[in-house]
Formats: sequence, structure tokens, C-alpha cells
Amino acid sequence: MGKPVLLAVDDEPLVLAAVQRDLRAEYGGRYQVVASTSGADALASVHELKSRGSDIAAFIADQRMPKMSGTEFLAAALEVYPDAKRILLTAYADTNAAIEAINQVGLDHYLLKPWDPPTEKLYPVLDDVLEDWQANRTLPFDGVRVLGTTWSPRTFEVKTFLARNEVPYRFEDIERDRDAASIVTETGSTDLPIVLLTDGTTLIAPGRQVLAEAVGFHTAATAPFYDLIIVGGGPAGLAGAVYGASEGLTTVMIEREAPGGQAGTSSRIENYLGFPKGISGADLARRAIAQATRLGAELITPAEVDSVRVEGHVKIVTLVDGTEMRSLALLITSGMTVRRLGVPGYERFEGAGVYYGAAATEAATFTDKPVYVIGGANSAGQAAVMFSKTSSMVTMVVRSQSLGEKMSAYLVDQIGGIDNIEVLTGTEVVSVEGEGMVSSIVLKDRDSGDVEEREANALFIFVGAIPHSSFLTDTVAMNNHGFIYTGGDVKALTDVWPLERDPYPLETSVPGIFAAGDVRQGAVRRVASAVGEGSVSVSMVHRYLDTV
Repeated sequence: MGKPVLLAVDDEPLVLAAVQRDLRAEYGGRYQVVASTSGADALASVHELKSRGSDIAAFIADQRMPKMSGTEFLAAALEVYPDAKRILLTAYADTNAAIEAINQVGLDHYLLKPWDPPTEKLYPVLDDVLEDWQANRTLPFDGVRVLGTTWSPRTFEVKTFLARNEVPYRFEDIERDRDAASIVTETGSTDLPIVLLTDGTTLIAPGRQVLAEAVGFHTAATAPFYDLIIVGGGPAGLAGAVYGASEGLTTVMIEREAPGGQAGTSSRIENYLGFPKGISGADLARRAIAQATRLGAELITPAEVDSVRVEGHVKIVTLVDGTEMRSLALLITSGMTVRRLGVPGYERFEGAGVYYGAAATEAATFTDKPVYVIGGANSAGQAAVMFSKTSSMVTMVVRSQSLGEKMSAYLVDQIGGIDNIEVLTGTEVVSVEGEGMVSSIVLKDRDSGDVEEREANALFIFVGAIPHSSFLTDTVAMNNHGFIYTGGDVKALTDVWPLERDPYPLETSVPGIFAAGDVRQGAVRRVASAVGEGSVSVSMVHRYLDTV
């Protein structure tokens, strides 16, 4: 396969020549640059490239063209290359058209002409969108193979772990694939899944730690002592890692599942500043990981903290495998743990039709089948929108009387405009039924008490979460629900602060231990807020270290 294409179209010859010059100067070694002077000619090039089997990475189209505007061209071109990135060239007066194009064609970016110098105004934008395109590009498969069954909870766990950590894999169902079944038979094992690595290694029902080490994750600390240890890899933790490393602190972040936290499972974050088209949680996490590691932060995953103790000024973090890590300062960004329900059938079908979170890995499994999303907050709404693209019907089951009680208005409006999303408010789940897999769900109207059984293939659960702070129970002060007291709350609500000075903002009841993000009492549970707290906490760490 040849180099992917950057296709530019502009009816002004001088502008088009400048575009070609700048694109070839920076990207000519990695991409083929194709240029057209009209939307019609550009569409002809699109179809010709498709017939050759070429990939188009990005369309760069002028908005003001006769006969066919840039937005109209993008709409037509995306029918042929739906995954290509979309950039609109505009004059200042066209910015409203560019903003409308975000909704019409999912515009990735718009550039104001002229953009001199390109090193500041063009290349950073293109670098960003092309990195996204490469990260999500479908290539000939040459990765990990997971052999198991669709309804195996352990197989689901392995698939989810690989997917959330962006490890390419292919799932092969041994109940449908004879070759996969014969490979499993040859191993002589009845445990699933069987994981085949690219180097020929075979893993039988591997745990997360074994799997992580096998695929090359960084799973152990490289230093005996750090300035800052961060527990938790969600937005707050990643922000702490970026700022800690960039400000010269030896920084390590410990994550028990996959960087990104709960936000990393979100199919689309629409209200995060700077992303007018929205961004998936996975893409946001990937960018943050690259940024943190480039600046020198160390990321360890998967690793779970068992306990924390303090000896003088030293904080000692003990992992569940017995490993101890030491630092002068500690930042807790461990976030929330998904709440489980005691409804009959939930536990029995977990991983076999009942899933906590969006479980994007399972979307293809339920193509053209009805699925249920349980919950009424933003994460549930984003999941419903995502599944509406593949499932025959998505039914949201919401305990409250309206979506607007817990969901952002933009998302309520979006759901209202999708025909195959049904919303049942004032409704709760009574039980889940099936034999080996989910086949139906029993619902109850909370006002009338009426009970109804409905066909269901999958339930995706978003019913809240509890703070992940049990490993700190004997270390820092927290409320009855497990949220950690910080800053002024420490002295106002407890009597355990040991120093004459007041606690710094985000500092817990133990000097030098800080908390940020959802695990903190009083936190505003938004991605932007978590990022802000994670970054600000590093300033407080510096203030603390100046006193040690």
C-alpha cells in the first residue's frame, strides 16, 4: 500500500500552490499530496484514489468555491472516505460557516487564511489531526489474537484490558471459527481465553499483570525513590504527571487498569474546552499519556495500591504484590469505582450480557440487536448515542423523572433527535433473565408499580460510582462515604491536622499527601475540573517540598 494522501482543494491557484508547497515541505516524506482547483475535480480524484485502494488521511478544502462549497465537498467526499480528517480553509468572514460545518460534516478543524508562518499556524494543527488519524487507522492485522467465546466473562476482561490500553488485537470466537477451536484444543486447556502473541508466545487465561508484561507494558518502578507518586491515572492523575514532570519533579503514576480512568471509557466528551467537535475519552487519555511520558513522567500499569503509610517525611506506597515505593509527596487521584447493583441476574451475567461502562469492544457483538443502557447521567447518554449507530434499538432506563435532572442539555437534545433511542424515565430494573447469556430484562414503573419483561441482549450499566479510597482508610481523614477531606475541610471537619500551619489547598489530613479529582470531598465531577485540580496540586506539592 502506498503513502496515505493529503487532498487539498482551492479554486484560487496561488493559494492552492502555497498549500501544496507547505504540505510537501513538511509531510512529503510520509504522505502523498494531491491538489485540485474545484470540488468536482477533487471528487473525481477521491473516487480514483478509492479505486486504487489508496488511503486518504485528510481533506483540506476551501470554503468559498464556486458551484460547490468546501462543506458540500466534504459531505460528498466523506461518503467515500468516512474516516478521513476534515479541515476547512476559511476567511475571517466565514467562521460561522466553519462552525456550522462542525455539525454538518464533523469538521476536525478550520484554518484562517493566510496562515504564515506555517510552523506556527498550520503544522501544529495538521500534526494533531494526523496523529489522531494514524491512531485510529485500520491496518492489516498483525497483533495479538484472543481465542475464546463471546459469552465468556474472562474473555471479555482480556478484550477490555487490551482495548482500553490500545493494544491491537483480534477476537476469534471458537464457537464459530474452526481454526481457532483447533488451536485451543491443541493447548490441552479448558481455560479461556487463549492469547497468542506476535512472537509465538501462548498465554492461557492470563491475568492482567501477566498479560501486561507479555505485551511490553511498564509494570515496575525503575527508581527507589521519587519526589512525587501519583495514585490513579484518570484526568487528574495525568494532569499531575504532566505538570510534575514538566516542573522537574521525579514523578511516577500508578494506574490499576488503564490510563484515562472513567473518562477514558467515554465515547465522546463534547464539552471539554478546545475540542469543538468533541473528543473520545480514549483519545484524550492517549494524548495525555504521550505528553506526560515525553516530559519524563514514569507510568506504571497495571498496578494496584494496597496501603499507604508515612514514616517521617517519607510516604510509602505498598502495592498488592508487596512491592513498596517511596516518595516525599503523594497525590491521590484514584477516582471512583463503578457501583454494582444487587438486582437478581446482574452478577450472574457480568461479562456475558451485563457490562459496566460503555464496553465499546462489544459494540460489534450487538449489531442490529436491542441493547439497554441503565442510568441517566452524561456517561449513560454518551454510551446510548454510541450504541445507536450499531444496535437496532437502544433503550435508556432512568430512575429519575427526566433526563435533564443529571444530564447536560446538549446531550439531552442530541438523544431526542435520534430515532432508535427510547428513553424510559421513572423506571428501574427488577431482574435480568437468561440461560448462560442475557435474553430479557424485567422493568418496573416506579409510579404505577407495573412490571414488564422485555427482550434484551445486553445491558450497559451507568448507575453511579463510589470513591476508590479504601486503601487509605487508616491513613487520611475521609467522610462516611469514602470521599477524602482536603484543604479547609480538614481543620473544619476533623481534629487530626498535626501542624501549626493550615493545610494547603488539596492537601489531606496528612501533610504532603494531596488529593484531586473525583475521590476528593467537594470535587466538581467534570473532566476539566479534574484536569485543573491535578495541575494545581503540583503547585501545592512544591510548597510542601519547600518545607521538608
